[in-house]
Amino acid sequence: MTDMSLKPGSVSLAALRAVYRGAMPGLDQSCMPGVKASAEAVARIVARGEPVYGINTGFGKLASVRIEAADLAALQRNIVLSHAAGVGEPVPQRIARLMMVLKLISLAQGASGVQPATLALLEAMITAGIVPVVPAQGSVGASGDLAPLAHMAAAMIGVGDCFTTRGVLPAMQALHAHGLEPLTLGPKEGLALLNGTQFSTAYALAALFEAETLYRSALVAGALSTDAAKGSDAPFDPRIHVLRGHRGQIETADALRNLMAGSRIRDSHRHGDARVQDPYCLRCQPQVMGAALDVLRQAATTLQTEANGVSDNPLIFAEDDAALSGGNFHAEPIAFAADMIALAICEIGSISERRIAMLIDPALSGMPAFLTPKPGLNSGFMIPQVTAAALVSENKQKAHPASVDSIPTSANQEDHVSMAAHGARRLIGMAENATAVIGIELLAAVQGCDFHHPLASSAPLEAVRQLVRSQVPRLDTDRYFHPDLEKAIALVRCGAVIDAAGAIVLPGVSP
Repeated sequence: MTDMSLKPGSVSLAALRAVYRGAMPGLDQSCMPGVKASAEAVARIVARGEPVYGINTGFGKLASVRIEAADLAALQRNIVLSHAAGVGEPVPQRIARLMMVLKLISLAQGASGVQPATLALLEAMITAGIVPVVPAQGSVGASGDLAPLAHMAAAMIGVGDCFTTRGVLPAMQALHAHGLEPLTLGPKEGLALLNGTQFSTAYALAALFEAETLYRSALVAGALSTDAAKGSDAPFDPRIHVLRGHRGQIETADALRNLMAGSRIRDSHRHGDARVQDPYCLRCQPQVMGAALDVLRQAATTLQTEANGVSDNPLIFAEDDAALSGGNFHAEPIAFAADMIALAICEIGSISERRIAMLIDPALSGMPAFLTPKPGLNSGFMIPQVTAAALVSENKQKAHPASVDSIPTSANQEDHVSMAAHGARRLIGMAENATAVIGIELLAAVQGCDFHHPLASSAPLEAVRQLVRSQVPRLDTDRYFHPDLEKAIALVRCGAVIDAAGAIVLPGVSP
């Protein structure tokens, strides 16, 4: 049973998000005539006997070496085994599964020369929950994500290990347990499976989806912090943002204004407040968070295009039996997208940490130092702010662009590479760091609003406060803080904070 049908070339970001979250995809069978035509074109190319890269030649620097017809099957098997040279921790299962789905979408466009049986096995493995164990390190993001995809391809020929519902099993055993036979690779097929950007794209998409949850949760936490600090909602007036014209800024301001609408805390200082302007961390949320949203949307456009593209080499054009060698495997677009996501994640966490620092400072917030009723005897939120600062600093280091790096490989045949894999892999850790910062801010903002009792915030923000207080009681005296942090972080990570805000429209990353 499948939850959705994927039509190669037009798969939506929403569908990819659903796959990442666990939905079961199926391949739209309308693609199969094109797949068959492509495989038949490869057979005709082989029959002609002319040297064609990747079909009857060596690979990379060895492209000038001609391979005899009797060795073509061995050639494809050898490239898979030799290129399965990754190291490091395994790719998380749901990212590896997304990588498999992206490879399925790419091959199904009928430009890779693979057999229908190859697609059928890949789809059957996805359906059965057979996910290859793929070491996360070893790709430089050009000539495709060779090592990671080779580990995926190795599992398809019965080599290596796989995650299954019964634990990690040898690939051959995992296939046989579900009545599947390993693949015998035909001409071009090994290269088609391991050449492409699906590893980098899967990691970048996963981070994009996590960043979307992060952005929305940060809006809620930021609105709550604004109320806790008795900040003004005047900077969210739509007239300000229309004059500048940035879509993300306009939508962010709308969301913040709507989140705070009806707050009794806000009404309590609407008149007679001696303060003229709030700190930037409150006042400039639309500008900072809106810019982050625009960047995430730009990255989303790139990644959706890449997910629907064909990035192996050579490409097969069945209409004239042509095999054209190019460079679609070069992952520069994904490298740039990953760098953009990194910048957005870093800034979302950075401005959140500044709001935490503002809330715990009595000179800025007007509340007791470190948000504790008895500062001195109690340290309150002193060290959670330090933790947030540490996480933000770590993200600043990780946010340095990966795409500006390059290192020659394959005896200088591949003399410029994108580092997309490195750029994409760091993002999940960055999102986790920023999620923890937002969790800390959430606790601080709720604690700050407690000092304004009996005044209440807006209906959506009160719902968020009740959610937090259902998990974490008010901090009256110091206690073991770690469990409180873990509970708040979990609420952010799973999207519960967003859900609690109710009907308020929080912008998303879809282009």
